[in-house]
Amino acid sequence: MTTGAVYSLFGSKNGLLVALVTDYLGPHYDGIEQAVPAGVGLVEAVEVFARHYRHLCDDPDALRHLSFEISLQDLALRDPELAPRLAASVQAHEERLTALLSGRLLDGNALTPRQAQRLATALRALLVGLSQGVILGLADAAPGDYFAATARALITPDVLGPP
Repeated sequence: MTTGAVYSLFGSKNGLLVALVTDYLGPHYDGIEQAVPAGVGLVEAVEVFARHYRHLCDDPDALRHLSFEISLQDLALRDPELAPRLAASVQAHEERLTALLSGRLLDGNALTPRQAQRLATALRALLVGLSQGVILGLADAAPGDYFAATARALITPDVLGPP
């Protein structure tokens, strides 16, 4: 592509980067939605989600993907115009996780959208950190069951908050 084509299609270099993030995260969240069955309760949904996240660490391209994510975050830290656009893209995908968790049953009660959003934020933070450790070789002995257990540990009244 020529420089003019990039600006014509994406508005700016930052627009291109945000489009790349959206294209990168879209299939990731599509896979999560396919991996988490519709009829299961909250605990099982969280465990399946965490195991799916751990499975992504075994992808041969996982290190390349992590490098791209870290480079993009570095750019966003230095570019005040890119930071909110990147944050909006990540938040849009986090909303998909929120929707996936919302309404799931926990002890006979349906998780509210507010509670699902709080849990989705905590899950994303936890699983991104654990995944980075696995990919970088810092947590090789972190199997899917470990990911599931740590994710399940977030399902507390303190994390979920009031309905």
